[in-house]
Amino acid sequence: MAGLFFVAATIGAFTTAGIILSLAGETIAFFRVVSFVEFITETQWTPLFSIKKFGIWPLVSATALTSLIALVVAVPLGLMSAIYLSEFAHPKARAVLKPALEVLAGVPTVVYGFFALTVMTPFLQRFIDMTLFNSLSPGIVMGVMIVPLVASLSEDAMSSVPQALREGAYGLGATRMEVATRVVVPAALSGIVASIILALSRAVGETMIVAIAAGQNPTFTFDPRVPVETMTTYIVQVSLGDTPYGSLAYRTLFAVGTTLFVLTFVMNIFSFWFVRKFREVYD
Repeated sequence: MAGLFFVAATIGAFTTAGIILSLAGETIAFFRVVSFVEFITETQWTPLFSIKKFGIWPLVSATALTSLIALVVAVPLGLMSAIYLSEFAHPKARAVLKPALEVLAGVPTVVYGFFALTVMTPFLQRFIDMTLFNSLSPGIVMGVMIVPLVASLSEDAMSSVPQALREGAYGLGATRMEVATRVVVPAALSGIVASIILALSRAVGETMIVAIAAGQNPTFTFDPRVPVETMTTYIVQVSLGDTPYGSLAYRTLFAVGTTLFVLTFVMNIFSFWFVRKFREVYD
């Protein structure tokens, strides 16, 4: 049984090692042909065109832009929802609202993508001069999609704050809002930040929403009104089967995948560090 438990505990580590090995070979082969300096400094990405450029920044900027828009939407909504559920909602209301909120996480992302393209973008075009494909609309919809991550995990962190802290603040004359925002939220800060970083990782790795609604134009820009191409969208484009196996264009798939893996890995490492450094321990 001890050996079985050991295998179960280490399966995640073995999976990660397998992912690294599957990416490493083709990525190394890619950088034998393309300069790493060009890869991280150039601002043009056209490996499928006749004039080939291999600067990763157009894909990185598009991924960062849509993810940041998603965070701008998800963090305020998620935190306000978490504060209400943890500190203000009646237990019966919480029992209904929290599962209802988490239903958003179960909606297929392809549905979110078509919603962004056919509903959100036409609505925004009434007020903003923007193209049909853009990063603003999928970013907003992606933010709605990750609200349950921020709200649910933050609410769990706030609920774990000892009741004695709340009672002490009430004893000093604090209002309910002051207790929620000045006592509970700071005490649960490590869990809240971890939920935000997890939501950010989810946004960075999202595929279908941006593939449908953001476009396939690898342009280095931070203008949310124009079409862009994220890293995941490019991976989908190359994975359709039109690119010859073993070609340089095919190997760009692994180079982009490795970049995406490194970005999410760094975010997770930062999350672990932050939680350990700022975690509040109570008796």
